[in-house]
Amino acid sequence: MSSSPIIASESGVPGVGSGVLVVVDMVTSLRPNVDMKSSDEQPLLSIGEAAARFGLAPHVLRHWESVGLLAPARAVAGRRRYGRDQLYRIAIILRAKEVGFGLDDIRAIMTAPNPATRTDLLRGHRADLARRIARAQTSLDLIDCALGCEHEDLGACPHFQAILTDRIAMTAAPTTA
Repeated sequence: MSSSPIIASESGVPGVGSGVLVVVDMVTSLRPNVDMKSSDEQPLLSIGEAAARFGLAPHVLRHWESVGLLAPARAVAGRRRYGRDQLYRIAIILRAKEVGFGLDDIRAIMTAPNPATRTDLLRGHRADLARRIARAQTSLDLIDCALGCEHEDLGACPHFQAILTDRIAMTAAPTTA
């Protein structure tokens, strides 16, 4: 465990205190929370309470349960009850969705039979995410160029044209029948 993570950031998990496990640049850090209760004092939340912590509608949690992503405990009356482990799973699902994982991919990663399988799945998605980030960065560069361009016709700007050259090269020439 690292004593000083490279980047200090909030957990990004609504409703979960600051004493949460944070993974930053593959460095794991545990930040203390003096307000944390012992594990036997932590109350189980209803589906409405758990959903509200994350800004979700309860039907979303029901759906995630139906596709095998969540397995909340059941009270005597059969009502779903969400503990800390389920709150972490909800946070994982939300974070995975933010970076483009679909529910099937999330389930495959969360239920991978071994770390090697999970690693293969994550590496494939990481490569895809890196490509999307590169395309987004190119788009930002294009916008920055346009913002700084003083040409009346943006299409006539040599600098703007140079940035677009890569895009033109990536576009396949139309075929004639």
